[in-house]
Amino acid sequence: MLHRDKRGRGLLAAAAGLLVLCAGQAHGQTAADYPSKPITIVVGYPPGGATDVMARVVAEKMTQAWGQPVVVENKPGAGSNIATEQVVRAAPDGYTLLLETIANATNMSVYRNLRYDSMRDLAPIVQLMSSPSVLVVSPKLPIKDVKSLIELAKAKPGQVTYASSGVGGSPHLAGAMLELRAGVDMLHVPYKGAGPALNDVVGGTVNAGFKTLLGALPAIQSGQLRPLAVAYPSRLPELPDVPTMAEAGVPDFVVSSWNGLAAPAGTPQPVIDKINKLVNEILAMPDVKQKMSSLGAQPGGGTPQEFADYVKAETEKWREVVQAAGISL
Repeated sequence: MLHRDKRGRGLLAAAAGLLVLCAGQAHGQTAADYPSKPITIVVGYPPGGATDVMARVVAEKMTQAWGQPVVVENKPGAGSNIATEQVVRAAPDGYTLLLETIANATNMSVYRNLRYDSMRDLAPIVQLMSSPSVLVVSPKLPIKDVKSLIELAKAKPGQVTYASSGVGGSPHLAGAMLELRAGVDMLHVPYKGAGPALNDVVGGTVNAGFKTLLGALPAIQSGQLRPLAVAYPSRLPELPDVPTMAEAGVPDFVVSSWNGLAAPAGTPQPVIDKINKLVNEILAMPDVKQKMSSLGAQPGGGTPQEFADYVKAETEKWREVVQAAGISL
């Protein structure tokens, strides 16, 4: 009886182990044989932008390294929510990835009825890049620094305007954060895209705005925009004479448009680690560094846990701003 009982427990343990092995193979096999088929990176924005370009640079290098096609699929709409929903519903096997962006952190607070939770439903893999924001004004405005802009906004409540690419986007939230931190009331002017918003600041129709370094640099260099400060922990090589927001008198003010790779929650850790290792190698390549520099971006990299911690911090930071400003979609 005792012998048969031990044998029965042994058979049950072996069967359980076989089920675990089969389940692991069903979800992308093992890290040793991954990838064995094409990989898709889903991007929540149209082709041609910095986010899309970065995804394609990494996809090309991954294809070269692994010999399996890594394709970029553009699914724009709803502030990247359409793309994100597609990925969180995909099999957690490492073959469907998301180009996660700052929108995945801000949307958690901005949208009332999301059908996913970025923190719960996505497994961060690695940050690819970040593009610092620059506070700019039209040269037609007699403002030379952040202090003067704040003084003007306090003197004329609701009359100093700032442009954004749309309600709930990072340029809007950056402006809302400035209002909160500086204790001023400014008028938000949303546009359908970064291009029209930039054009109206250049033209003087709107007074100010937070723009990515990539978007603002040509107009700054040509004298069409005046930079007041960079929303970054340190000064930027491209704008060495422009102070940080902290140097300009507004501490703890960092706004960057960032992106990175994420997988559906439940993707095997060995697969995530394998992708992470390759992408870190890709980000260290000289030609990739040069491409990021041309995009006005700072390189990412690091461990999956570091990226997860960063996404969590960004989500919490913007939740405070969204709730304080009463922004809701």
